[in-house]
Amino acid sequence: MRTGQQPSGHGFGSPGAAPRATNTDTVWGRATGKVLAYIALTKPRVIELLLVATIPAMLLADRGTVDIVLILSTLFGGWMGAASANSLNCVVDADIDKVMKRTAKRPLAREAVPTRNALVFGLLLGLASFLWLWWRANLLAGILVVITIAFYVLIYTMVLKRRTWQNVIWGGAAGCMPVLVGWAAVTGSLSWQPVVLFLIIFFWTPPHTWALAMRYKEDYKAAGVPMLPVIATEEHVTKQILFYSWAMVVTTLVLVPASGVIYAAITIVAGAWFLLMAHQLYRSVRGGAQVKPLRLFLQSNNYLAIVFVGLAVDSVLGLQTISDMLS
Repeated sequence: MRTGQQPSGHGFGSPGAAPRATNTDTVWGRATGKVLAYIALTKPRVIELLLVATIPAMLLADRGTVDIVLILSTLFGGWMGAASANSLNCVVDADIDKVMKRTAKRPLAREAVPTRNALVFGLLLGLASFLWLWWRANLLAGILVVITIAFYVLIYTMVLKRRTWQNVIWGGAAGCMPVLVGWAAVTGSLSWQPVVLFLIIFFWTPPHTWALAMRYKEDYKAAGVPMLPVIATEEHVTKQILFYSWAMVVTTLVLVPASGVIYAAITIVAGAWFLLMAHQLYRSVRGGAQVKPLRLFLQSNNYLAIVFVGLAVDSVLGLQTISDMLS
């Protein structure tokens, strides 16, 4: 019987008194809470990008073939790497997470996990990720995941994030690395195609992040994080969003020769749709209308998923590439 419930019959204590929680309930509840806190350190929702980006890169690298075992192994190793980076990010950002409403419930912000434990947890995940990818894929994939973790924690979190409004531009490079890891896991090398995929995510990151920052501008201001919406006007921010949106869409088209008609059609339609939303946001801000930037943030996730899923389907089917058709 749970604490706070009235006893249903005769038992220990006076009638109507709340019964004591059993040792089993207490231990189980604490253990579950700890497990959930450590899971929260890894920011599971952020890791969704790993799944969206890694699989299509691997399928494109081995066009027409699906190696399920290698894909799942790479995803697991990549998940540990991303979980490591996110956990270490929580350690470094614990002070500002306490200030921002959006992050106040993170484990270290509410002291659900000791800082030292979180640090060890993040480092062990990083080591496990490197060793796993080296074993199941190759050394290059393992090295790339270590570079990703180091860049995200040491360069973005510890240097760029609190010092410059360009933090998400250059720091976002860490979020682009899964495509390189996935390609390397299949081929043991790198090529121009994964570099294009890298740039697609690189140009996608600023519109995605700045749209969110427009919504939570006061949070970032209170935490002393110089996000672009904190230091610039909304018109300037939306103009920058427009610039990077165009760069992103144009970059998706660079990959068309190495893909088939399915990817070509999807990326053109999805690109036009996203640019329409970005232009609408810019025009609304210029016209002084009330805007909902969070809508662009949410739809940016859908856009990236559509483009990369389209690439995955195109690669699995292994249809004739556009360059082959034209040759």
